[in-house]
Amino acid sequence: MTAFDYREGALHAEGVAITDIATQVGTPFYCYSTAALTEQYEAFAGALSGQDATICYAVKANSNQAVIRTFADLGAGADVVSEGELRRALAAGIPADRIIFSGVGKSRDELAYALAQNIHKINVESEPELLLLGELAADRGVEIGIRVNPDVDAKTHEKISTGRADNKFGIDISRAREIFAQAAAMPGITPVSVAVHIGSQLTDLAPLRAAYASVAELVTALRADGHRIDTIDLGGGLGIRYRDESPPSFADYAAIVQESTGNLGCRLFVEPGRSLVGNAGVLVTRVIFDKQGLARRFVIVDAAMNDLVRPAMYEAYHGIRTVQEKASGVVESEADIVGPICETGDTFARDRHLPALAPDDLLVFDSAGAYGAVMAGTYNTRLLIPEVLVKGSEFAVVRARPTYDDLLKLDRLAKWQ
Repeated sequence: MTAFDYREGALHAEGVAITDIATQVGTPFYCYSTAALTEQYEAFAGALSGQDATICYAVKANSNQAVIRTFADLGAGADVVSEGELRRALAAGIPADRIIFSGVGKSRDELAYALAQNIHKINVESEPELLLLGELAADRGVEIGIRVNPDVDAKTHEKISTGRADNKFGIDISRAREIFAQAAAMPGITPVSVAVHIGSQLTDLAPLRAAYASVAELVTALRADGHRIDTIDLGGGLGIRYRDESPPSFADYAAIVQESTGNLGCRLFVEPGRSLVGNAGVLVTRVIFDKQGLARRFVIVDAAMNDLVRPAMYEAYHGIRTVQEKASGVVESEADIVGPICETGDTFARDRHLPALAPDDLLVFDSAGAYGAVMAGTYNTRLLIPEVLVKGSEFAVVRARPTYDDLLKLDRLAKWQ
């Protein structure tokens, strides 16, 4: 979190004091660092520089258009999983020929839209999808990828595992040659790419090595069958440090890619998301009350589970610290950090050591750049919170806080009311 450091006792995002943003924007809000986004992208690209690899940012991690544009300006493509994400990527400046469309449930309209935009690749994940795409593409012709499921356990949280046989993603690798043959026989369809993605927040390269070895073996077999396989989509999934994890370096990951696919002569696509944006963002929140109960101390803040759902959904850990640097020797006690929503599940953390806090004191949740704002909702009729992008000594609101009128106007009374 080097982009978010204390200067003279106050937490800054690059050259901007967090308190200054809070004063102007209000709380809660997300804050992203351009320097951190750029540093992570360039480090990833540098590690892969000796290989024919294209980085397609996984938009699902953080779909703010200012974030996507930052990567677009650095030369990134995009990995999208819905028409909405495709439209965001295009609007943010990602060229259509650098966009890959993944996902298990692409609708007819979504596939038709993707074809109309002439995106780089659609990754087919099931036989029904293949048949639907064949129907839509019969008169125009399209080169496709087919995502295989290698039945590899990524050893990550069960809700973000995508490469086991009992997960919904991809076509069983044991049937891949059959499905490639079926695709090649269809008018307008040419399968040229094998795709794989086994999960998110991986902190061990062994599962990726196993998955990539299976894919390399499959590519060799498919070529022997007569298919022109010139592309491999390796997915994403590299983890970040939230607490005490030791994620692999980009260099170590690149070495696995070279080891597994270097002799195949394929163009490679990689789809990092969390590893580019996770530690480039924080959530800033304001203390409402510091409440001492009979059994526990509760620090109640103005952010809630609708703003950052990861702790409630995944039991996820986020570092939490005060915006004003703690003085040496200050007395701390254990506290649960909770939001104002009427759910016990609206709990961000338990038993964290914090000093006594007053109303309006600011806290920051670290490592909130991925799967934070993008998963937010309006439960309890709470407003979506702003997103702010910092660059050097400047900041800009890149998603404004709506008004209650904006939210209420989304509803319509029935004609008989």
